[in-house]
Order: sequence, then structure tokens, then C-alpha cells
Amino acid sequence: MVELKGLGLVKFFAGVFLLCRSFVWAGEAVISRVPDPSGSFCHIRFPAIREDTLFSDQPTLKDVSEGDIIDAYGPCNFDPLGRDSILRQRRDHQIRMSRESGRD
Repeated sequence: MVELKGLGLVKFFAGVFLLCRSFVWAGEAVISRVPDPSGSFCHIRFPAIREDTLFSDQPTLKDVSEGDIIDAYGPCNFDPLGRDSILRQRRDHQIRMSRESGRD
């Protein structure tokens, strides 16, 4: 019985570690956020969403080292993994795929 409790604690702490790790990554999603003089909009730079996760329930951002960086202007509370960003990148991906296949 003691071993089972120990295993439960290991699972609990592993879950906490993984959860905290994802929060840390979420904080690093935006490379830079520079507000304009009025403070209502920001110049935002963030990595694009990985294509293999773009149409999944949990899209993830590419690694910054890949160099696929989106440079945009928008509200300062912009979320790179928010609904608007995901829909825009899905649409851009579909347009790019249709051009590559020759269907303009």
C-alpha cells in the first residue's frame, strides 16, 4: 500500500511539473511586444504555429530557432494561440497549399 501512495505522489509531481512547464512556454510565446505611443496597439513578434498541429485541438508554436516569425500589429493582449490567430494561419496555409498545387 505504501508503494502505491509513493507512485501516486510521483504521478502528482510529474503532472505539476509538466503543467508548470507549459505555463512557462506560454509566457515565452511572444518574442517582443512594443506598445505604440498611445498604448492601445502593439508591434508584436511571435513564432508561427507548427503546421502539423495547425488543425489539431491543441496547436503549438514553432521553435524560435526555425525563423518562421510573424511580425504583426494588434491589441497588446494578443494571444498567438488565440482563435483569431489560429484561423488566420489556417487560412494562409490553405491558400499557400492551393497555390503550390496550381489551383489559384
